[in-house]
Amino acid sequence: MAKRSSLVAFLSLCVVIIVPTLAFLSPVASPSMQRLFPSSSSFLTVTRRIRGSPRMNHAVQARHFARACTSTITNRGSSLLRMSSHSSSSSHTYDVIVVGGGHAGCEAAAASARTGAKTVLVTQKIETVGEMSCNPSIGGIGKGHLVREIDALDGVMGRMIDQAGIHFKILNSRKGPAVRGPRAQADRERYREAMRKELAATPNLTIFQGSVEDLILEDGGRSSSSSSSSGSSSRSSGMESHLVGQQKFVRGITTATGETLLAPNVVITTGTFLKGKCYLGKETYAAGRHLRNSLELEAPSIGLSVTLEEKLGLPLGRLKTGTPPRLDGKTIDWSSLEEQPSDDPPRAFSYLNADGGVALANRLIKCHKTFTTQTTHELVLKNAHLLPDYDGDGGRGVGPRYCPSLFKKVERFPDRNSHIVWLEPEGLDTDVVYPNGLSGPFPVDVQELILHSIPGLEEVKIVVPGYDVEYDYVDPRSLSHSLEVKNVQGLYLAGQICGTTGYEEAAAQGLVAGANAGLKAGGREGLVIGRDEGYIGVLVDDLVTKGTNEPYRMFTSRAEYRLSLRADNADLRLTEKGWKTGVVGEGRMEALREREGRVALALGQLEAFVLPVRTWMTMEETKGLEISVRDGAPKSAAEVLSLKDITLGEMEALMMKVVPSMPADEDQGEGVRQIFPTPDAAKDTVEAACKYRFYLERQEKEMDSWRRNAALRIPMDITYSRENFPSLSAEEIQKLAAHRPVTFHAASQISGITPHSLVYLFNYVTKKGKAEKREKEVLRGGRGGREGGREAEIVTHHWQELEEQETEKGLMQEDTQQQQQQQQEAAKANAGSG
Repeated sequence: MAKRSSLVAFLSLCVVIIVPTLAFLSPVASPSMQRLFPSSSSFLTVTRRIRGSPRMNHAVQARHFARACTSTITNRGSSLLRMSSHSSSSSHTYDVIVVGGGHAGCEAAAASARTGAKTVLVTQKIETVGEMSCNPSIGGIGKGHLVREIDALDGVMGRMIDQAGIHFKILNSRKGPAVRGPRAQADRERYREAMRKELAATPNLTIFQGSVEDLILEDGGRSSSSSSSSGSSSRSSGMESHLVGQQKFVRGITTATGETLLAPNVVITTGTFLKGKCYLGKETYAAGRHLRNSLELEAPSIGLSVTLEEKLGLPLGRLKTGTPPRLDGKTIDWSSLEEQPSDDPPRAFSYLNADGGVALANRLIKCHKTFTTQTTHELVLKNAHLLPDYDGDGGRGVGPRYCPSLFKKVERFPDRNSHIVWLEPEGLDTDVVYPNGLSGPFPVDVQELILHSIPGLEEVKIVVPGYDVEYDYVDPRSLSHSLEVKNVQGLYLAGQICGTTGYEEAAAQGLVAGANAGLKAGGREGLVIGRDEGYIGVLVDDLVTKGTNEPYRMFTSRAEYRLSLRADNADLRLTEKGWKTGVVGEGRMEALREREGRVALALGQLEAFVLPVRTWMTMEETKGLEISVRDGAPKSAAEVLSLKDITLGEMEALMMKVVPSMPADEDQGEGVRQIFPTPDAAKDTVEAACKYRFYLERQEKEMDSWRRNAALRIPMDITYSRENFPSLSAEEIQKLAAHRPVTFHAASQISGITPHSLVYLFNYVTKKGKAEKREKEVLRGGRGGREGGREAEIVTHHWQELEEQETEKGLMQEDTQQQQQQQQEAAKANAGSG
């Protein structure tokens, strides 16, 4: 090992000497790049294409390139972070090593450190820790739920966006509480700075700057680097390869400059860096990403990809993502565009900031909306031949279905004359604007033509062009629910390396992987979240049981229990669980107990405030509500609040108005107690608990019925079409038609098929079977009569959503209609789906 370390150190020194010399021989950047960056001579070396020698085999060429990409890295920003001062060929020991400083890596490192484990975060560049590589925003439908759950488990993302957020919005605010999604736009620089400071102040955590070259593995009692591997490739287009080889143990990592870091637990969060390749038109260059608003590149991780595939036998595939061009806000005609102001006051993400609010509440910005045009679409189609030839999917590449490129949108929806483009400023101290919805790696001159065809952008100038990046990912079915690799003890994966897309999905996985690595280091039981406990549980379970063949994005429709898995109650669901496992600190638990007390007080006074039905019906504030008088029993305020058209604020105002005139309670010997307004931090939770009180139990019964009938066979003659299944997305119809599952259990194992769609399909099949049975009885001259052995029907009224899952239909209206039907004097049978 010592000899090898010395050799690596010598070769690294050669690289430091030779690479700057070779820079003088590098070809100049393309004319379009020079025009955009006329003074960026330092970027010449990174814009050249890397050409491998055909004489090298795959592994040797990969490692040669990895070393060639390693450059001398400065320690900018080290004053903010505790950095390791490892010298070349040295070794240091930790409990947990986290590879990568993106959103997954930050959460993994923080979570591991919170367990008490001695943790080191290894990143190529200190200054990019916590960087928002693409969209400058956090949250959204489904994604906002994840952020709240991360916060409930003492994670950092929610608090960081509260510090750096400059535009806040509750999406679906007029829908039911279950599908509301908090979202915030960040000041990129402030978010990154906040994250770096947070990690710097985290006990048990060290930041180390370096490029991870390889894993140190132990196999059969021998400890060695995996770089000498010549194992066979397990890569397959179908991602169906099985793990090969005997059980292994991870023992640490080596860096490109010869350092050795030892630890029995390693978390890999490489994002788009795993054999990353960037695309701009037909130009390709090896990189994990561009530095922000720059042509400077960050080198990809080649050695790790080879190790995962060839040494560990993990099945790898290729996915891609894209980022739009950044625009100069000074060249945008803002006067012609529609404004979208922030919510005021803004709602904090973190439960710890529920009372204090967000840091920049007095400096909120406005976003603006514009649209593509028919001319835009013509330009996109006309220049489609200039798009890249990717590695994946026969050259087409496999990108995010629900965050598609502009070309994919135009191709997928040819009848649409326009698509929304949101113009989102990237910060308070910059003029750079992010055009959300315009991703596409066309050549720079084509990107300019497309932009100039859009209202408000006729004279816009590009700061940096949009580009795509394609990268390796590991089939997540290779992992357990702790996100540990099944055949390598101590090795965890999180983020885009597991096939997901989005900051929030990555951060959620990072928290799970980092927490479990830290807990394992301490000999404690791990943290596993169930599907019925949180969206994090849904995310992990979907990945490790179904896998994915396209970038996975979270939606509320993926959860069976979304009525109870709301963004407002994540702390009530998860904080105590995290505290018991050792991931959540005492300060967070104290905040939980305080909020639990507020919620209990508010619900208690709603339950205790009881009036006769006829009194409720004659009061000005409630006389328009459809209150059942069938049983004549008095109704509590909580019961009346469960109806539509009345809010918690209105109910409490009514209660305060009525209380002074209410008679004393003879049984208690005292008057009716004072009504206390529910604090803002508890309002959503209290109101949702009342609105959904009649449906949570029914939800559980529906899912129990579905589970009991999972073995029911699906007829093979079913036509999967929009006519038969209007509730299903285009993706689900396509996948069901392609797979044609024989049973409902088989259907549930198809990636992308949501629980609500399985319920809808089950309802369709059982009703179809009953109709066919009645028809046969009529043909036989039978009476028809009552069917024996009826299969349990599943009500699907609260599982409907719009096509492509881009927006989700709220539950409140349909649920209330069902409740009112049940409360009417003449009881009517439930009609099934809403």
